[in-house]
Amino acid sequence: MDLVRDATVRIHHPGPGYAHDGQGGHGGRGGDFLGSGFFVAPSWILTCAHVAMRGEGGMVNVWFKGDRYSSELSEVPGEVVVAMPGSRPPGAPGWPAPDLALIKLQRPVKHSCVYVSERSEAMLRSREIHCVGWAPSQGGGLLKRSGVCVVKGAYGASDDAEQVVRLDGDWLEPGMSGGPVVDLVRGEVVGVIKSRLDHHQGGTAVGTERLRTLQVPSGPVVTEADDLYQSVFHAHDRYHADRHNSSAGTERTWADVQSELPAPPGGILGPKQRVELLGRLAELPPPVSTRSLLVLLDALPGVHSREHRPAPRGWRDGLAALYDTRARERAAQFELVLRYCMGVLAADRTGGGLSAATAESLWEWVRQVAKAELPRDVRRQFDMEWADVHMYLEESRQPGRPPTGPLASMERERDCVVLEVERQLWAPGQFDWRIAVARHTGEMSRIQDGQGGPLESLPGQLSAALTEAFRECDEPGSPAVLQVVVALGLFGLEVDRWELPCDGRPLGAVRPVVLRSSEHGPTDERLTRWDATPDAALRAEVVDCENELRVRVPETAKLSRLARETVPVLCRYGNRPDPGIRAGVGRVLDAGFGVALFQRMPTEDDTVCRDFHRRVTEGVSDARVRDRLPRWVHELRRGVSTSSLETYWSDGMALYYDNPHRPLPRSEFLEAP
Repeated sequence: MDLVRDATVRIHHPGPGYAHDGQGGHGGRGGDFLGSGFFVAPSWILTCAHVAMRGEGGMVNVWFKGDRYSSELSEVPGEVVVAMPGSRPPGAPGWPAPDLALIKLQRPVKHSCVYVSERSEAMLRSREIHCVGWAPSQGGGLLKRSGVCVVKGAYGASDDAEQVVRLDGDWLEPGMSGGPVVDLVRGEVVGVIKSRLDHHQGGTAVGTERLRTLQVPSGPVVTEADDLYQSVFHAHDRYHADRHNSSAGTERTWADVQSELPAPPGGILGPKQRVELLGRLAELPPPVSTRSLLVLLDALPGVHSREHRPAPRGWRDGLAALYDTRARERAAQFELVLRYCMGVLAADRTGGGLSAATAESLWEWVRQVAKAELPRDVRRQFDMEWADVHMYLEESRQPGRPPTGPLASMERERDCVVLEVERQLWAPGQFDWRIAVARHTGEMSRIQDGQGGPLESLPGQLSAALTEAFRECDEPGSPAVLQVVVALGLFGLEVDRWELPCDGRPLGAVRPVVLRSSEHGPTDERLTRWDATPDAALRAEVVDCENELRVRVPETAKLSRLARETVPVLCRYGNRPDPGIRAGVGRVLDAGFGVALFQRMPTEDDTVCRDFHRRVTEGVSDARVRDRLPRWVHELRRGVSTSSLETYWSDGMALYYDNPHRPLPRSEFLEAP
């Protein structure tokens, strides 16, 4: 229940904030409390449509517990992305079922998520359930409430789009609508509170499986981003798998708690096996259609997939269909699960998209379980099936060279803007600055210098000069790169978040912003490494984190032995790097790397960074060549600024991009007399 409460949120009208502790009057429309909700995946909230749609213009404010060690709540705006249905029919007494809505946060924040059941009609299979939500207190504020109810049946059959579940038992308070319904026997969220009975105990709820009825995209589903349902639940399953697999976490996860229950879900799979498998399935492209998934399931012995309503839609739903097969021997149950996984690997995909790495990850899980649970002849059959899949993946890979042409060579042939910031040694807290235009021919055109001023005053001081420099370099639809030249101690300076008055958007969302070092000039090693890889296929290498635990950056000699196409990644840089971190960055630059990535968001020792590792590795690989990286990071920052959920993982990431062939302005700052 602690895990559930941490992920349960309050939903308010958009506008001015509400008291952090929930105390005080409602104080105008900005503080109006609408109802409850809960995080089902990073940046995604599930609630009732009748709660979410009472906001203004599809916007709400969400109050949530961001700090696990504090009772204080934080506020973040959210957008109602989908409501089911989208409006209430005129004259209807209440909002029709399924009465569900998904809210997307407008900026990335740290928070907890619940575990949502993958089983069909999980709530109807429960007996006693717990309801959680926010409700007004007698003192005039808001308090989190919970109660115990009994499932009494349903209005409507399993194939009825408006099926709701009847609850009896405890009192459901006003404001609890949209809160989670929890089955403590199996340790999962199975539904959403829909309504309460006036002057009576109990009410109604909607099963979470009703989200399967979300509108199917009209176009082909090639990646999870093509289908909202797949996006949310792939993110859900990766979230829980990452926390289970993390060595950094210090608190119990959902898989830990479920393992202590007498009757956890998952059939033959224990909670930890199940969450790991679901995480690997979530790395794969989703089924191309519900029909293709049903065909796969129907081919398995003893599986009656069409009895599950609503019909399975994602890989997690298909796995849950295996839980209800008739009793059989342990080995036969494991074989059924593994045959399903092999069917997933061999499934048709309209647009390709199955990478060798994700396929091999799932195969490795299958191989390890088969080795422990199945006889040799069955394992041999799986080996033969994997050989066919692996051969297909090898044949489908494009053997062409990394891209060249206009985009790949863009940064070599463009003018750029250079901003140099230097600390005054004789005046603590004061900084000098210089702005210039660096021509692609090697010439340098000075724009303006400034002497003295605190860091917080720099955006205002530099605005006019930067605007002029950008005007000289920008091309229609193609803004110039801004190179920020600083010492290692200032690599945390977030120039990409500065907003110029003329634009009002973060600089990093307007144009590529990269870091350069004022302390590391060209060396033979740097020139050799840079010149050897102009069109080499890149690969990321995390150098300060192993198994999600911060480690010391290797010595310069060891870093120098990394492949020349390597892009070092420091995921534990943080917003206030200590001397040890700065020394590690120095070793990376001393090893001759001209390109590196830094995650500057604050991190704790138990921060789970597996998703950042995964995404940055994929992104660097997709960029393929070095000159594409500044524009790639720019696109990510632009996505964060426009609340594109797919880019939230990159919030705070900085790119070090230092071409040794492009000179820096000669230092002419005055020295102290």
